[in-house]
Amino acid sequence: MSQQPNPQQDPSGAPRREDRLAPRPLDRPPVDPAQASVFGRPRGVEGAFDRLYAPDSRNGKAQQVTLAPPPPESLAEAFRRPPDAEGVVLQRPADDQGASAPAETEPPLWSRPADPWRDPNAGALLGGPAVATEEKPKEDPEERPPGAMLSLPEVLFGRRVKPTALALLGVIALLIGAVGGLAGWWLSDRGDALTGELNIAEAEAGKERPPGSVADVAQRVAPAVVSLEIRIGEGGGSGSGVVIDPQGYILTNDHVVSMAVKDQSAKITAVFINGARTEAKVVGTDPKTDLAVVKVSVPDPVVAQVGKSADLAVGDSVLAVGSPLGLENTVTSGIVSALNRPIGMPGENGGPPSVYGAIQTDAPINPGNSGGALVDSTGALVGINTSILGGGEGQGGNIGIGFAIPIDQAIRISRALIEQGSVKHADLGLNAASVAANTSEGAQVQNVAPGGPAAAAGIAEGDVITKVGDRIVRTATELTVVVREHNIGDVVPVQLSRQGRQLVVDVTLGSD
Repeated sequence: MSQQPNPQQDPSGAPRREDRLAPRPLDRPPVDPAQASVFGRPRGVEGAFDRLYAPDSRNGKAQQVTLAPPPPESLAEAFRRPPDAEGVVLQRPADDQGASAPAETEPPLWSRPADPWRDPNAGALLGGPAVATEEKPKEDPEERPPGAMLSLPEVLFGRRVKPTALALLGVIALLIGAVGGLAGWWLSDRGDALTGELNIAEAEAGKERPPGSVADVAQRVAPAVVSLEIRIGEGGGSGSGVVIDPQGYILTNDHVVSMAVKDQSAKITAVFINGARTEAKVVGTDPKTDLAVVKVSVPDPVVAQVGKSADLAVGDSVLAVGSPLGLENTVTSGIVSALNRPIGMPGENGGPPSVYGAIQTDAPINPGNSGGALVDSTGALVGINTSILGGGEGQGGNIGIGFAIPIDQAIRISRALIEQGSVKHADLGLNAASVAANTSEGAQVQNVAPGGPAAAAGIAEGDVITKVGDRIVRTATELTVVVREHNIGDVVPVQLSRQGRQLVVDVTLGSD
């Protein structure tokens, strides 16, 4: 039975043209000039882009159009038609919805031969895992016989081993040893940290003590300063002293040893910095200047270096070394607060008062420092600590005002005590008292000793002495100090005020 052709189809089986849907009307929106200049046709191209040459309307010549470069060969080979597919349209065949493809239609491209990679309807297939093929076991090669063993001489002397290889082997061994040593050092260092071992770096010296420092001066001066202990029965006293001579002479204060001078049963003991104790004997005393000399029998004692108090200036640094309150070898520091400070102290046990021109210092001085050393910044002895100014009744401690006898005067008196056992001082032969007037101040003469130096010079009772030599006199104590600074027999000018008139007389100093 033959099939009648469908009047709505072409004899080839395709739908008629008049039955096809017309294309939709095109919506042509206005074109932006800027976009047209970017995406529009090149100048001179009116039609499709496949035209390589277009006529130039201006001169009638063909204008070459620059086209895109050809695709890479790999892409062209992958996506171009097969060589035997000329004229074949890559189009899906007609479906089975009421019509079949004509018999003369060639099968699709992916069906000859069957190619699932080109078939759009091919389903995705999952294959099994890739399994390596089992290889046949290889036959064991024939075992070679072991080589001959090399002896030590053959290796060391190059009989069987090349010297270059032997040297390279040695270098490698050294490198391996170095790496092993570094690894061991690192592990040991880390081991200390892990096991908690404590490594303390110890310094040889905790402090730098340059020459001239307080510590340096104290170390050099302290061995020359001793503590003096006086024992009388159950009582006694203490003080300090300074070794000033290699034969064992010690300079101290008179009030330190005055009890031993009065009582022959008293015992004086000198205690050195190393703890050595030895008995001391009184050589001589001078109550008027509060100085005394004792002697010990010690071989090669450390002797203080004696300086010059005349070279001191206010503000110079000083150290006080002694045994305040029984505390042996105590060092305090300060400065020179004043020079030539007239100091008068009452006599010990009814003796004459002590008068001297002192060095004032703020280096802490307390009871027990008496007789100790006052040294400058070089360690030179410049004074003998003697007294302090208390803060009031019942306050005998230091308040920053201490006094020391200048060493220039102390050495001169100590030499006289060592050589003669006693000392004499220059004297005017008069008694005076401090006075202050409207026009002058000084020491007013209370009485004049008959036949004395003052009487011989014409000084009368009531005169006010204001100057002796080059030194101004402000008080009676200062008059005594100034006169004792001269030697017996010196002729000094004395300025005085008598009934409002200024007079100057020359006085030949006598002896007390």
